[in-house]
Amino acid sequence: MPIITFIRPDGARRDLDVAEGTSLMQGAVARGLDGIVAECGGSAMCATCHVYVDEAWAGRLPPVSEDEDALLDGAAAERRPTSRLSCQVVATADLDGLVVRLPDRQV
Repeated sequence: MPIITFIRPDGARRDLDVAEGTSLMQGAVARGLDGIVAECGGSAMCATCHVYVDEAWAGRLPPVSEDEDALLDGAAAERRPTSRLSCQVVATADLDGLVVRLPDRQV
């Protein structure tokens, strides 16, 4: 299982094993990670699972879809060049070691 590092706004880090084929949001919610609200349950409808992908990893992810792009424009926290919805990023072996940062607020 790939290990994904989530960094909270206060700098606290949490490494989670996220099963391949599972979204980062699903992995975070299943392990009770604070900071991922996921109001829509991963349907790409709310942007409450917004994360900032570490710049070193941003180019390794699939491109942002039009729907994800539109939702990120309306996210509660500042949109940045590496913003993604964690429900749209699926864990693969190639993402082992991925680092994502949680925004200050999701709603």
